[in-house]
Amino acid sequence: MPKLSVIVPFRDVRPYAPDALRSLRANARPDFEFVLVDDGSQDDTPDLVERGAEELSRLARVRVVRRERPGGIATARNAGLDVAEGEYLTFLDGDDWYAPGYLPRLVAAAEGLGCDFLRTDHVRVTGRARTVRRVPVGLRDEVLDPREAILPADRTTAVDHPQAWAGIYHRRLLERGLLRFPDGLRTAEDRPWIWRLHREAESFAVVGLLGVFYRKGVASSLTRVGDERQLDFVPAFDRVVAETAADRDADRLLPKAVRTYCAVIDRHLAERDKFEPAVAARLRALCADALRRLPRDVLDEVLDAMDAGRAARLRRLRRTPLRAGRGAA
Repeated sequence: MPKLSVIVPFRDVRPYAPDALRSLRANARPDFEFVLVDDGSQDDTPDLVERGAEELSRLARVRVVRRERPGGIATARNAGLDVAEGEYLTFLDGDDWYAPGYLPRLVAAAEGLGCDFLRTDHVRVTGRARTVRRVPVGLRDEVLDPREAILPADRTTAVDHPQAWAGIYHRRLLERGLLRFPDGLRTAEDRPWIWRLHREAESFAVVGLLGVFYRKGVASSLTRVGDERQLDFVPAFDRVVAETAADRDADRLLPKAVRTYCAVIDRHLAERDKFEPAVAARLRALCADALRRLPRDVLDEVLDAMDAGRAARLRRLRRTPLRAGRGAA
């Protein structure tokens, strides 16, 4: 069994794939496995991945998975999980990269703490600017209860740092079904994923280890795309709310899920100018429907605790009349 499997989805990232592949070589060990998943790329990315895999295979174990049609980041990661054999697992996106020697240090930290999963800080890259993004958990290098790290509801917590590549996960979580992503989600796929981890895993820790470099705002990023793929945050958060409502601690955890959903709705609406007009109209309709689906008592409690401007906007949106023939998300 390899000590670590690294799952790397690629899709139409020709300008950035060489950096990702180079960083894998700078982290390779004979007991590491790299699972490179091409998610139906239409540019030269598959050729770059093939050549990178050949070079990487001299240093570590490599698997290449080819998908003929793009299925989105969630489906691509699941395709990698299907073949990964490592004792530990982690992820990297094909337009990001690792610092040299980061992965061996990450594995050493995981083995030293012995918990189900670790979360790490990361570096956000915007052009030439570098910004450290820290996991919002104060205690470092200590084993913690992941369920308790969901709260408090009115603060930024561990579930608001959802990036799958900012951590490492023991294989027992995969065997329990906790590492797979909701198939088909093209954005916000890590939101139900991180919530499920924190509800159902038994232990986690946060380490102050920097080594993942995340490109923000590149052309291949969905954060820059104003098409319907962005609307997948609605089914993603519907899933978070539904699963949390069924949890044994729903009375404690559901206000946090609803508050986060409301904050994300408000943020997307504030950025609606980046969407194509038809998508912007559908965004507003889907968000209004989503607010009406939320438990009324919990939503009222959440809105009462929010700042007045945001709460007023969301209340007005919730009161938007339904148009004949318009369906929910």
